[in-house]
Amino acid sequence: MHTESLVRMANQIGTFFEAMPDRASALDEMAQHIRKFWEPRMRRQLMAHVDESGEGLTPMAAEALARHRAQIL
Repeated sequence: MHTESLVRMANQIGTFFEAMPDRASALDEMAQHIRKFWEPRMRRQLMAHVDESGEGLTPMAAEALARHRAQIL
């Protein structure tokens, strides 16, 4: 899958969870969602993008991925 598509999907997920009043819980739930519904190859590719630059990720998505890296991989 193209990295741009993964970034777009991660940002959409982040937008959904950003509406939650408890940010810490929202970040955790976003990471859980990606872990639960994305196949390992997609998660690895997204995390490689985070390691390279993270370009295009919203602040919510970037923070969730950084804080919960171990949970996602």
